[in-house]
Amino acid sequence: MMDELAPTDPVLPDTGREAIIKVRGLRNQFGTQVVHEGLDLDVWRGEVLGIVGGSGTGKSVLLRTIVGLNRPAAGSIEVLGTDVLNGPDAERRNIEKRWGVAFQDGALFSSLTVLQNVMAPMREHIKMSQGLMKALGELKIGLVGLPPLACGKFPSELSGGMRKRAALARALSLDPEIVFLDEPTAGLDPIGAAAYDDLIGELQRSLGLTVFMVTHDLDSLYAICDRIAVLAEKRVLVEGPIEMMTEVDHPWVREYFTGPRARAAQVKDYDKDNKG
Repeated sequence: MMDELAPTDPVLPDTGREAIIKVRGLRNQFGTQVVHEGLDLDVWRGEVLGIVGGSGTGKSVLLRTIVGLNRPAAGSIEVLGTDVLNGPDAERRNIEKRWGVAFQDGALFSSLTVLQNVMAPMREHIKMSQGLMKALGELKIGLVGLPPLACGKFPSELSGGMRKRAALARALSLDPEIVFLDEPTAGLDPIGAAAYDDLIGELQRSLGLTVFMVTHDLDSLYAICDRIAVLAEKRVLVEGPIEMMTEVDHPWVREYFTGPRARAAQVKDYDKDNKG
């Protein structure tokens, strides 16, 4: 049965969609603990992919490995046609300009204002005048729904939801093609989480982003994800649209996608789609 659930070829024959992230044979190991073994995954251009799995399945480890913050023990990772593990340093640096990352806690520089945080990637990767950087930074901050007043505030002066939006503005600083989100709605109240989901959906559509999102939030999965990849047994156990998940004969997948919270999220998504 597991052979039927293996990832498909890099380009879908029926749609011709392009896989802009290709992970093959990934092995992540910390000491004697093997987190991933033989993990394969494709991420299609323009999709919102939700990465889910039980505690300890290495969801955030997978994200951090793809963006180069963790060196795997084995395997290959290709992003936008570049070997990010073994390719030339110059190519790697160029690829880093084409993705943005927003971590779970925001990971903002505490000693910098929101505007200075958003301008930081510009200072590192591109040459432009201070005035232009400031204007672009203010544009990104407005794009994520923060008021102009937020530009001069420090992270400690922001609410949790505002910090997450500021981190997203920084992730969008260089107009990336790919955005990586690590538990973006964790710690938010239901209203704030729904608003953040709507924001991600709007940005993905308007900017043509590919979104790689680690999440445990069923509401987010139903609201904005085109496809789900489930981590279990040290690999991607199954991937596909969320409707397919209820048909998977695996204890964790069955409990997660057919339990009371999943049914509530499904009803909420149905009501949203049929509102008005």
